[in-house]
Amino acid sequence: MNLIGIEEHMFFTSQKLGDTKYIDVLNTAREMRKELMKKIVKEGQGEVWCTSKHLLSASMRLMEVGTKSLTKGDQKEANDYFKKSFDLYNLFWGLNLGLVKSDPKKAKFDEKSLPKKDLLGKVGQTINKILDCCRE
Repeated sequence: MNLIGIEEHMFFTSQKLGDTKYIDVLNTAREMRKELMKKIVKEGQGEVWCTSKHLLSASMRLMEVGTKSLTKGDQKEANDYFKKSFDLYNLFWGLNLGLVKSDPKKAKFDEKSLPKKDLLGKVGQTINKILDCCRE
């Protein structure tokens, strides 16, 4: 869901060039993102919608920074960024699949449904089982 990145780039391009035609592209990408996110983000309470959007955006940004680190030849740094990117991606799914309780006063994981010990490990392992893209 890197449509958020398109929105950001079109905004900055419109401002840098002083050309509002890029705002039309931004709006088209935004409407498409909203339509697609509604299929995933069902929770209307609190900040779940915005948090979901920012988790995806940050995940994509960290992946992008990781690939730049690879280009520089820094595999160790790239792997660190990739892990953080995947952790945020898993948090997005954990939040939207109900594995993370979204009550702002009681934000925690459903411990019984999560097999690993640490927070991100639990969500990541569960998400990998649920979203197996190779299974048809």
